[in-house]
Amino acid sequence: MSDSVFNLTVDENKIAVVTIDVQGEKMNTLRSSFADDLKALLAEAKQQSVKGMVFISGKSDNFIAGADVKMLDSVQKREDALAISELCHHAFFDMENLPFTTVSAIHGAALGGGLEFALACDYRVGTDSGITIIGLPEVQLGLLPGGGGTQRLTKIIGIQKGLEWMLTGKQIRAKQAKKAGVLDDCVPHSVLLKVAKEFAAKGKAPAKEPKLDTVSKLLESNPFGRNFIFKKAKENVIKQTGGHYPAPLLIIKAVRASVELDKLKAYKTEAESFATLVMSDESKALRSVFFATTEMKKDWRNGDAPAINKTAVLGGGLMGAGIAHVSAVKAKVPVRIKDVAEQGISNAMSYTYKILDKRLKRRIMSKADMQLTMSRITGATDYSGFKNIDLVIEAVFEDLELKQGMVADVERECQENTIFASNTSSLPISQIAAQAQRPENVIGLHYFSPVEKMPLVEIIPHAGTSKETITRVVNFARKQGKTPIVVKDTAGFYVNRILAPYLNEAANLMLAGEPIEKIDAALVEFGFPVGPLALLDEVGIDIGSKIAPILEKELGERFKAPDAFTRMIESKRLGRKTGRGFYEYDKKGKKVDESVYELLNVTPAPRLNKSEIAKRCIAQMLNEAVRCLDEGIIASPRDGDIGAIFGIGFPPFFGGPFSYMDKLGASKISSDMSTLGSSNAIFTPCDTLVAMAESGAKFYAAQPSTEPTVESEPAEQATDDAAAPSAKE
Repeated sequence: MSDSVFNLTVDENKIAVVTIDVQGEKMNTLRSSFADDLKALLAEAKQQSVKGMVFISGKSDNFIAGADVKMLDSVQKREDALAISELCHHAFFDMENLPFTTVSAIHGAALGGGLEFALACDYRVGTDSGITIIGLPEVQLGLLPGGGGTQRLTKIIGIQKGLEWMLTGKQIRAKQAKKAGVLDDCVPHSVLLKVAKEFAAKGKAPAKEPKLDTVSKLLESNPFGRNFIFKKAKENVIKQTGGHYPAPLLIIKAVRASVELDKLKAYKTEAESFATLVMSDESKALRSVFFATTEMKKDWRNGDAPAINKTAVLGGGLMGAGIAHVSAVKAKVPVRIKDVAEQGISNAMSYTYKILDKRLKRRIMSKADMQLTMSRITGATDYSGFKNIDLVIEAVFEDLELKQGMVADVERECQENTIFASNTSSLPISQIAAQAQRPENVIGLHYFSPVEKMPLVEIIPHAGTSKETITRVVNFARKQGKTPIVVKDTAGFYVNRILAPYLNEAANLMLAGEPIEKIDAALVEFGFPVGPLALLDEVGIDIGSKIAPILEKELGERFKAPDAFTRMIESKRLGRKTGRGFYEYDKKGKKVDESVYELLNVTPAPRLNKSEIAKRCIAQMLNEAVRCLDEGIIASPRDGDIGAIFGIGFPPFFGGPFSYMDKLGASKISSDMSTLGSSNAIFTPCDTLVAMAESGAKFYAAQPSTEPTVESEPAEQATDDAAAPSAKE
C-alpha cells in the first residue's frame, strides 16, 4: 500500500496500526482517492485477521484537518455533489461494520471530514495538548457535514449540543470533547498510541446514551420536546442570519431526520442537503472568501525577514488596549504600554485581564496560563524599557504633530531597526514620516474596533517604507490573528474610503425623512451585521467627523459629510459612549431617540422601500471600491473583497463588493447608478465601471489555484468564546 495515504502495520497481538500520512503535504486531508484507499486498507486488514485497528496521524500537529474543499470546484452538477456525500457514507459504513474494533488516536486537529472519519470509529482517544481540537466547521463555508456528521454527532452528544456545535462551527478542546462524550479518553501525547491500542483490544463498544442533564434528557426523549428544540433552533437561526444562509436551516433538517426517520432516509436527507448547498450561490461565495484568505497567506512571505519579538504600544485607550491584548494573547510577545498617565496603563491592562478572567471562569484557560499571559504586559509613563523593542505601535488621537513627535521619540529611544507603526485611520503615512530620520521604518498599521474581535488590519507603507518593514509587519499581524491587506498611502486608505460615502448616504436619507430604524433595517436585511446609523453610534459620531474633512480635502465633494453630524456633536450626541446618538442607550438596550428628528429639523416621511434604501447606500460604496482598484489603493479585487467583508461586514454570502458586482454584472450596476445619477451627480458611475458595462468584463477573470485546501484550518485557540464584531473604526 505504498501509494496510499494509509500505511498498515500489525503487531504480535493482531492490533493493526494505520498511519495516515498524505505525502508532500503539511496537513492530512480527505481527498477524492481516500474512499478507494480505505477500501483497500480494510480488505488487507481482514486478510491479516486483525483483532483491532488504531488510526493515527503521521503528521506532528494534525490528525485529519478536513476534506479538500478544492474537490468541490470540479463539481459541475448537483448529482456530482450528491455522489461525494454518498461515497463518504458508504466508506464510513464499511468502517462501522467491521468485525474488529477501530480507534482514532487524535493529536492535533480533527475537523470536518476528519472528525466524521473519527466518529465512524468505535472509540476516539485524544491528547490533552492545546493543539488537539475537534469540530464540524462546514457551516462557515455554507455547507453541512456531508460524511454522516449530522447523524453521528448528535447520537453521541445529544441534539442540542450537536446543533450548537454544527450551527456555530465551534472548534472544541480535547478535555471538553471528553466531557461531552466525543472522546473516550484524553491522555498525554506520549501514551496516545499505547492507550489507543488498549481500546482496540477491548472489542466493540456498546451503544452509549449521550451525557445529558435532566432537562435536556427530558426534552430530547419525546417528540414534543424535540419539536420545541428544533423550532427554537430555527427561530434563532433566522434571527441571527436574516435567512441569508441556507446551510444552518438544512443542518437542522438533517439533524431532525436523524431522530425522526429510519437510518437510510436520514442519511439520504444529509446527502441531498449537502448537494443542494454545494451548488448554492452562498456556499460558492463563502468558499471563494476562504480560498482568498488562504491565498493571501502567501503574500509578503520572506523567511529571512527578522521576526518581531518585542512590541510597545503608545496610548492606553481602547484601541491601544486592544492592540496590546492581541499582541500578548495571540502573538504571545511582550508588550510595553506607554501612556501619559498611570491610569491609562492600568485601564489597558485591565482590558486584557477582564477578557482572560472570563475564559478562566469558563475553564477555557488555566490560572497559570492567565498569569503567564498577563506577565507579558507591562507599562510606564516614559520610554523606559523601550531600548530593545522591535515594533512600536502608536494608538493616540488624530494629531499630526503629536504623531511626528512620537516618531522622533522612538528613533531616539529605540534601536536603529525599530519599526514605528501608526494606527491612524485617516492621516497619510507619508506626512507622519515626513520628519523621520529613518523613514524606511515608518508604516501604517490600521486596526478596527474592537481589536480583539475584528479580523482585518490595513498595512499602509508610504513611498519610502522598506520591503523588509512591510514583510515584518505583515508577518506580525498574522501572528496577532489578523488578516492583513497592504493598501496604498492615500486619504482613508481602503476601508474608510468605501465606508464614508455609505454612511453619508444613510445620513442624507435620514435628513430627507426616511426613519432611522427603517434605514438600518434595510441594510441589515441586505446582509450587513448592523445598520449604518447604528454603526455610526458604535464608532462614535465624533470619530467620523474627524475623518470626513480629510477625505473631502483629498478626494473631493462626494465625501462631504452631512451638517447633521456637526449638530449632533455640538449637542454631545456622540453615540453609545455618551448614551445618545441616533439611538438612546440604557441597561435594557437601545431605541431610536425621537428627539434627534427635532434637533435636525427633520419630519419623518418615508418615501422609499427598503430595497431602494439599500441600493442607494451600497451604490456609492461599490463605485468607490472600483475607484480604489483603479488607483492602486488595493492590489486586487481579492483584497478589496476581503477588506470589505472583514473590515466593515459586507455580506460574506455575496463574496465581497467585487464578487457582488460580477454576480449582478457591470451593466446592471452601471445602469442603476446612472439612474440615480440623473438626479444626483454623486451617483454617476466611474469610467471603469462604464467601460466594463460596455465590454461585459468581470473583475475575476482567472480561476483560483488548484492547490489542496482543507475545509477549516486549525485555529490557534478553540472558538468557545467567539463573538460577532460590534463596531469598526
